[in-house]
Amino acid sequence: MADQRRTGFCYSDLHVGMAFRSPGRTITDADLVGFAGLTGDYSELHTSDVYAKKSQFGRRVAHGMLGLAYAHGLMWARTGELRETAVAFLGISDWKFIEPIFVGDTIFVNYQISELRDSKSRPTQAIATFDVSIMDQNDRIVQRGKKALLVSKVPLLAVAAGGSPRSIKEESK
Repeated sequence: MADQRRTGFCYSDLHVGMAFRSPGRTITDADLVGFAGLTGDYSELHTSDVYAKKSQFGRRVAHGMLGLAYAHGLMWARTGELRETAVAFLGISDWKFIEPIFVGDTIFVNYQISELRDSKSRPTQAIATFDVSIMDQNDRIVQRGKKALLVSKVPLLAVAAGGSPRSIKEESK
């Protein structure tokens, strides 16, 4: 018998004001080096201790887009909260880079549904807009803005095709 446990919220569970907080992720030197290699952004503020020490920040700063990218992964992908409803990321708006993120900082994402509306072109889908704040370990807002997500009102076939998580007990049999 297949495991039918839910792995996240269904559309009917969602409502304006619903709030979430992601797990944390500590930013490492390897993150800066890897992101620089991925994007080609080798700005000395991110890659040179000597340069960064003389900057207004006094030390190397994570790329702003690194924080945004990690926040996206920390939200829906890592938590699985919207695995049963998320269809596609639609975009960001009003994004602000408030404070720097440094190597050694741990970031968390606070996000809340600020709008939930039916899709005009797809009757089985809706658009959820989230107010998003990236926080550091001291609850300092480092970035914030809005993210829009296309969500399904009906069960996603991809979830069933991907299988449900099995319990450790089942895997050990």
